[in-house]
Amino acid sequence: MLTNAAIVLGTFLLMELVAWAVHKYVLHGVLWNIHESHHKPHTHKFELNDVSFVFYGVIAALCFIYGTEALDYRFWVGVGITLYGLAYFLVHDLFIHRRMKLFGKTRNTYLRALDIAHKVHHKTKGRDGSQSFGMLWVHPKFFRMARKR
Repeated sequence: MLTNAAIVLGTFLLMELVAWAVHKYVLHGVLWNIHESHHKPHTHKFELNDVSFVFYGVIAALCFIYGTEALDYRFWVGVGITLYGLAYFLVHDLFIHRRMKLFGKTRNTYLRALDIAHKVHHKTKGRDGSQSFGMLWVHPKFFRMARKR
């Protein structure tokens, strides 16, 4: 049981690194034509960039398919990926981008720093020059900015 929890937690934490690298080097690289829709203002609920969820969904699904019978490490890796995807949806899509009006203004320093970091990322309209590519890890400079506001 403890091993399985460690696999889930480790996978969740590793996903932040994977998401950062994919965002910086793939989405702002060879797949910019898909991700660009996320950096342009629009009024519709969905954007082409939303298909990038499929990549992680397929990996999680394969982990569940091949790991369910034995409930081995693959199953628990799938759980970790899925939980990260849920966190991404809640934090990025609902809290930061307000795709549904569930969250209001916050006084929480971490959440404000996260919001500031994401806004700084979106200041750059092109594929080059952006900063802050992660979702949950926030550079200390954004905490300082959040505390000042």
